[in-house]
Amino acid sequence: MSALALINLKARFGWSDKSFTKLLVLLKKILLEDNTLLKDQYKAKKILCPVGMEYQKIHSCPNDCILYENQFVEMCKCPTCGVSQYKVKDEECCDDKATNNDHPTKVCWYLPIIPRFKRLFANEDGAKNLTWKANGRKSDGLL
Repeated sequence: MSALALINLKARFGWSDKSFTKLLVLLKKILLEDNTLLKDQYKAKKILCPVGMEYQKIHSCPNDCILYENQFVEMCKCPTCGVSQYKVKDEECCDDKATNNDHPTKVCWYLPIIPRFKRLFANEDGAKNLTWKANGRKSDGLL
């Protein structure tokens, strides 16, 4: 069983990191002693990091009103709904300026399109499949 297949299942079914680690521990106990299965979720992610794609983390409003970029990058509260961009403790209030210790309430992960296309077309067989509609199908004017 590969780490990639297990992480794919984790992502597909929305398993938490804790439940995934418990599954890995159980599988490690079930398999023979000399198995190479990873011990926890952290080690599985470390193996996949070099395979991963570049990404950008963009802070967003907890109510999905805006993304805090471009003209909104310096704002602390959402101009639409007024909710704070950062997790705020009861005794604190949100200042206009954020500090490095502030944690955003919601983060959007953006995968830029150009590296995604490069990855898709890097494999010759995959590239043939991706260009089939333009190059390989019969063009008779019908759908």
